[in-house]
Amino acid sequence: MRRSQRFDIHMADLPQAPEARASLIEYPSDFPIKVMGAHRPDFAQVLTEVVMRHDPDFDPATVEMRASSGGNYLGLTFIVRATSREQLDALYRELTSHPMVKFVL
Repeated sequence: MRRSQRFDIHMADLPQAPEARASLIEYPSDFPIKVMGAHRPDFAQVLTEVVMRHDPDFDPATVEMRASSGGNYLGLTFIVRATSREQLDALYRELTSHPMVKFVL
C-alpha cells in the first residue's frame, strides 16, 4: 500500500472504546463479586478491606466464604453496592492486581 493513499474513515465505523459502550448494569445496584485465592488466615480480612475502599458502606458480616474441597483455596463472595461503572472497574482492577488473588469473577 502506498503512503499517499487516503482513507475515508467515519467515527461511526470505528469500534467504540470499552468506556464508551453502554453498561448493562443499572446503577445503583447490588453486584456480586467472587474472589478466589490461597486459603490463608488473613485472606478474607485483607480482601474485605479492599472492597471497603470502594464501597465504604459494605458490611463485612455479609461475606460468604467457601473453602475448596482440598482446603487449599478459599472463595469469597462480596455483594457490593455498585454506584457507577468507574467504581466497579476500579474495584476489579485492585482485586485482580492483588498478590493474594488468583481469580475474580
